[in-house]
Amino acid sequence: MLTRCFAVLYLVLALSVLPGGFAAKDTRVADRTIERTVQLRTHSIFPPYIDQDLQNRWWDFGADAYINTNKHIRLTRPKPSQMGWLWSRLPLTATNFVIEVEFKVTGESTHLYGDGLAVWLTKTRAEPGPVFGSIDKFEGLGVFLDTYANGRHPYGFPRIVGMVGNGSATYDQDHDGEANSLGACSANFRRTNVITKLKLTYVKDSYVDVKIHYRAWDDWSDCFRIEGVSLPASPFLGISAMTGEVHDAHDVISVTTWSAILSSEDAPRDKLTGGGLFSKKRGSEGSGSWLGFFFKLFLFGGVCVGAFYGYKTYVVRGRHGGFGSSGFGGLGDRMGYNSGKRF
Repeated sequence: MLTRCFAVLYLVLALSVLPGGFAAKDTRVADRTIERTVQLRTHSIFPPYIDQDLQNRWWDFGADAYINTNKHIRLTRPKPSQMGWLWSRLPLTATNFVIEVEFKVTGESTHLYGDGLAVWLTKTRAEPGPVFGSIDKFEGLGVFLDTYANGRHPYGFPRIVGMVGNGSATYDQDHDGEANSLGACSANFRRTNVITKLKLTYVKDSYVDVKIHYRAWDDWSDCFRIEGVSLPASPFLGISAMTGEVHDAHDVISVTTWSAILSSEDAPRDKLTGGGLFSKKRGSEGSGSWLGFFFKLFLFGGVCVGAFYGYKTYVVRGRHGGFGSSGFGGLGDRMGYNSGKRF
C-alpha cells in the first residue's frame, strides 16, 4: 500500500514539473502563456441584442441585416443578392484578445448554396463591398467562411480562409482567395446538428490562431495558425455576409470578446527558474501556488503513511485477540470483541 502511495506521488510530481506543463499550444507565446482573460462588454453581443429604443450601444447593423431578438441577427435571408453586416462602434484597443463568434449557416438546398460570411478586424468599418459584403483592398485581417467554390480545387467546401490585407491587395475572388491565403482549412459548418462557433486568438506581433467548433459539443478543431502577424492598432470588429445567385441564411447568434493577459516575462508559468524547486523570487507571480501545491503534496504523503501504519496496527491487534475496551474509543466493547489482553 505504501509503495502505491509513493508511486502516485511520483507520477503527480513528474507531470507537474515537466517544462511547459499542460499549457495548450494556442496559448503559448515563446515561454509565456495567456494567464487569464477579461470579457469586453464593448465588443460582445448577446440576445436580445437591442435595447428599448431598438438600438445597441456598442454595435451597428445594416444593409439587409435584421434582428430577431429571441434568436439571432440575420445578416442575409435565404434569397439571391442579399448583403448584411454587423460592426462594432468602438475600436478594439486590447493588445491581445480572444474572439468567439457563434453563427449559423442554413438553407434548403443540399448542393448549391453560398456565398458565405466573413469575420473582420480592420482599420475601417461598415463599408459594404464585394468581399462577403465588405470592401476589397482592406487593411487588417479577414477570416472568410466560404461555402461556394468559384473554381475547381483539390480540397472541399465549405472552407475557412485567412487573409491579412495591406490596404492595396485585392482579394482573389475567382480562385476563392488562393492567392491571398495565409492559412485555411475545410470544415462542414453548414446545416450541422451542433452549435457552430469560430474562435480567433490574437497576440500582438506573434500569431493569429483560428479554431472551429462544428462536429460535436466542446470539440474544437484546429483550422490554421499564422505566425508573425501584426494587425493594425485598435481595429474594428465586424461580421458580414453575402449571397449571389445561390443563397443561404447567415445568422450571428452571439459574439464574445476577451482581453488576453499574458504571464509576466520575469516569471513565466511554463517552466521553473533558478536552481531549485523553491527558487522563484519572493513576490513573483505563481510562487504562492507552487508552495501551496508542494505543501498539499507532502500532506497527502503523510496521510498515506499514517493510513499504512494504522492498517498495520489494526492487523496486529486483530491477531492478538481484538481491541479491548479502550481500543478505538470502545469500539471493541460494542462489537463483542472484549479481551483482557492489553499491549
